[in-house]
Amino acid sequence: MATSKDYNYNVFVNCPFDIRYRKLFRAIVFTVIDCGFVPKCAKELTDSSVERIDKLFDLIGQCRLGIHDISRTQLDSENRLPRFNMPLELGMYLGAKRFGSHEQRKKNCIIMDKERFRYQKFISDIGGKDIAAHSNDVYKIIKVVRDWLGTSSKALIPGANKIFEKYDDFLRQLPQQCKGVDLVPKELTFVDYRLLAEEWLDKYEKEVESI
Repeated sequence: MATSKDYNYNVFVNCPFDIRYRKLFRAIVFTVIDCGFVPKCAKELTDSSVERIDKLFDLIGQCRLGIHDISRTQLDSENRLPRFNMPLELGMYLGAKRFGSHEQRKKNCIIMDKERFRYQKFISDIGGKDIAAHSNDVYKIIKVVRDWLGTSSKALIPGANKIFEKYDDFLRQLPQQCKGVDLVPKELTFVDYRLLAEEWLDKYEKEVESI
């Protein structure tokens, strides 16, 4: 189990991982880091000796905060079936909060969809919760995540406009940053991307402080 400090600053990111969602996923991860937190997700689970469901429970147990995007409801083009991973992981997270230890009951999460009330048509059991809409827009998802982190952590963090501005700069410089370590932007793993974002933001902050 994570230490108390790690637990309070770890953010479980539960969202689609396909290429159509990539721009939103990367914006979420960047925003979480820029706000002073640590993004974690199923993409970092690599231990083949442990059942995936157990790895997910362990990962969820390490995070006090959670971001859940349930917007991916359309049928898979190949199998003609929907993907249920996001609702499942949301349920696991809510279960940990409801039935877990005193520390686990401190969990706080945000649930997002592309439209605010659309969820009522496919997952009505979470009715009564405040669902945030991002409209598949990068700026909106940055603002939603930033505002929620600021409220849930009671910390003074950068405004959405500033985060968006920095994120835009980061994306422009990412190809050159990748080139310096022999990586290809389109082939970055979650851990690669997180480390590159952390490195870029650390350099940015040092440059600001030196002015």
